[in-house]
Amino acid sequence: MTSTEQLTQWDRDHFFHPSTHLAAHARGDMPNRIVDGGEGVYIKDRHGNQLLDAFAGLYCVNAGYGRKEISDAIAAQADSLAYYHAYVGHGTEASITLSKMILDRAPANMSKVYYGLGGSDANETNVKLVWYYNNVLGRPQKKKIISRWRGYHGSGLITGSLTGLELFHKKFDLPLDNIIHTQAPYYFRRDELDMSEADFVADCVTKLEQLIEQEGADNIAAFIGEPVLGTGGIVPPPEGYWPAMQKVLKQHDILLIADEVVTGFGRTGEMFGSDYYGMEPDIITIAKGLTSAYAPLSGSIVSDKVWQTLEQGTDEFGPIGHGWTYSAHPICVAAGVANLEYIDKQKLIANNTTTGNYLRSQLSEHLAKHKHIGDIRGVGMLAAIEFVQDKANRQFFDNSATIGPKIAGALAAKGVIGRAMPQGDILGFAPPFCLTEAEADMVVAATVSAINEVLP
Repeated sequence: MTSTEQLTQWDRDHFFHPSTHLAAHARGDMPNRIVDGGEGVYIKDRHGNQLLDAFAGLYCVNAGYGRKEISDAIAAQADSLAYYHAYVGHGTEASITLSKMILDRAPANMSKVYYGLGGSDANETNVKLVWYYNNVLGRPQKKKIISRWRGYHGSGLITGSLTGLELFHKKFDLPLDNIIHTQAPYYFRRDELDMSEADFVADCVTKLEQLIEQEGADNIAAFIGEPVLGTGGIVPPPEGYWPAMQKVLKQHDILLIADEVVTGFGRTGEMFGSDYYGMEPDIITIAKGLTSAYAPLSGSIVSDKVWQTLEQGTDEFGPIGHGWTYSAHPICVAAGVANLEYIDKQKLIANNTTTGNYLRSQLSEHLAKHKHIGDIRGVGMLAAIEFVQDKANRQFFDNSATIGPKIAGALAAKGVIGRAMPQGDILGFAPPFCLTEAEADMVVAATVSAINEVLP
């Protein structure tokens, strides 16, 4: 037995994989891929296969693979100080420097950064902070959080409840109390086909207002939303959506949490999706692109308004009772500093607009007339293709969510990784920021071939 065969067996015998059909994996009914190298937009597996990773891992390897500037910074930090905690005022040069770098890039009303390890724990932090905020202000009943169907905010108890995807609720006894959902800004899946985008935005606003009236504004603490729906289908909002929704939230003194785990640090072509869409969040969730996934790190960026109340709370009630052992872990924040410096130096965010637009234009040119493609959409370095049974009537396939995985499998066989998005027949792309037009052409050619193979 070769070392690769031994690893494959150990993988099936011992490794509990996330978001996986566990029985099929254990039986060997599905392939596994043991990845052992990467450079630029490419990864390499143990069999020597090279694949163009057009999803940047999970939207996160923004700088690209094999960046020694980042790995060297990690090694240097590990050598000098691998760990010390951030409790009771302790910091490191890297944690302090990264905090300033983040706030220099964030919307102007932001004040401080709290660090975690992943987007899920950051959103858990955000909900706790929102509840604390309202308790300090003497509003103990103002606790409910509005999320949106098809939104993705994590896989924990609270964050899995915030997530509006059936897979993350089914058989987990979620969502928990105090989490409520409203309509997703998903124009392609509108109920009435003859509804204009403006009418659809008005409908989203009406449904939000109805939910607030039903639950009582005095009971609702915050609204959480991704600037662009990510795992729910890579769906940019219709024009005017965020200004219209924010107006309602402000009228009812409901905080806005912008979940920028996917969009933060340049994926839309702006530093933050909040800037791109004119959002004015009270809290921003960050992760993935903060370190390009070279080390696990997330953050909650807190606005001046929220921070002042948190300070008031500790003056009244003592030190805030929230903390993670690995908050601002020195190795992780060192990766963040090096990552943001690298992205700036290489001017990668500007490439998201030019090459990202090129990728979507080529997908549209080659696929828009295909009878089973209902929508091609995206923004910056994000793109998605949604498949339908009947284009004219927007009729979806009967056994939804089977076509997407088949096409993603056919695409991988051609050397390109796209992602079959859950809850629909959708193929998603979120390449590293260093993607070139020549590499975009490779993605398009392989995608066209895979689609024609599965849906001739």
